[in-house]
Amino acid sequence: MKLFGSYTSPFVRHCRIVLAQQQHPFELVPTDYAQSAQQSPAKRVPYFHHNELKLHDSSSILRYLRNLDGQAFCADDADFDLYCLVNTAMDTTINLFLLGRDGITPEQVPYLERQAARVEAILDDLNAREWPAVDPMNDAHLRLACFLSWAQFRELLDIQKWPVLQDFLMTVNQQPWFANTHPALS
Repeated sequence: MKLFGSYTSPFVRHCRIVLAQQQHPFELVPTDYAQSAQQSPAKRVPYFHHNELKLHDSSSILRYLRNLDGQAFCADDADFDLYCLVNTAMDTTINLFLLGRDGITPEQVPYLERQAARVEAILDDLNAREWPAVDPMNDAHLRLACFLSWAQFRELLDIQKWPVLQDFLMTVNQQPWFANTHPALS
């Protein structure tokens, strides 16, 4: 198994966590923007090779890995909706981050203001929920943890605005299976 991506990507981190949980031997092939643009039609990381199979999105990779071990990828519709909601916030935040690197900010473009508001609204919604103990097998929980950790690592969100999510992240940060994959350790 080969996982192509960067240590800092929250999408790649989620895949690394599941691969480690399942104790599958794999090779993480460090891949940058230029390489992913040449080697994947999605032009992003992660992408994945196992035998003849090639997957181009973290969600398809996670689904494949869960199925490989007879586990559910998002056990029910509500869980899948939560996963998708978090995924939307994470993908939007990453796009805003990358555009910001090029000097394009929400203050300059009304559409990007709406995208920033989308992230805030999703985080407000997630913060209003009751969170059970973090389930290391729940991909919606893992996706949220990877997103929040990455956003803090990149100093993009003030997590204190969302105390419930702050507690959630503090709890998951104490888990070795999560802490050992932190982007700062790369």
